[in-house]
Amino acid sequence: MRKNWLWVVAALAGVAVTVAIVVPRLQPPGPRPLFQLPVRCGETWRLNTYPGHDDFDVDLYPARGRTWGRPVLASYPGTVVEAGVDGSLGERTPENPKGEQGRGGGYWVKIDHGGRWQTLYLHLLEPPPVDDGDEVTQGQEIGKVGSTGDSSAPHLHYEQLRAGEKVESWFDGRASGITSDDREYGVDRKSNNACAK
Repeated sequence: MRKNWLWVVAALAGVAVTVAIVVPRLQPPGPRPLFQLPVRCGETWRLNTYPGHDDFDVDLYPARGRTWGRPVLASYPGTVVEAGVDGSLGERTPENPKGEQGRGGGYWVKIDHGGRWQTLYLHLLEPPPVDDGDEVTQGQEIGKVGSTGDSSAPHLHYEQLRAGEKVESWFDGRASGITSDDREYGVDRKSNNACAK
């Protein structure tokens, strides 16, 4: 009799875990969060793409000043889902900018913002100062701009995902303008991330 009871408890636990995992994925995505540029308030950055880059992928470069080591900020509050190394790092550093390229995203961070929305930040300079499971606030520093992974020059590769699919990134309630990768083009945007009210 006790064996049957344990079996029932185990089966119910399995159903509960399945429901906890599957049901949220069946829910429609929530409204788009008010994402901000992942850089300091008041800075102007160039958002770029190029053929073969993938639709909706955004590469960010500062309009002025040095690129290496610039702070990367969370676009919106959330929970760090992954932080670490994607692929291999390579050998590109500020001291060795022509070093061997790595693979993948290099040092990176992925944040879940709820409502089935996530953001990705790739090619960071060094190990991120956040860990899986950390809660982050909008404007919190989550890394520095680098060129790790499959990167030919220092920049921040950024993506917004809705229900696991890449979509056009919006910042401060406006579409970024980076959509398809059928040609090389860019737009300038000024950051309102964590600006004093």
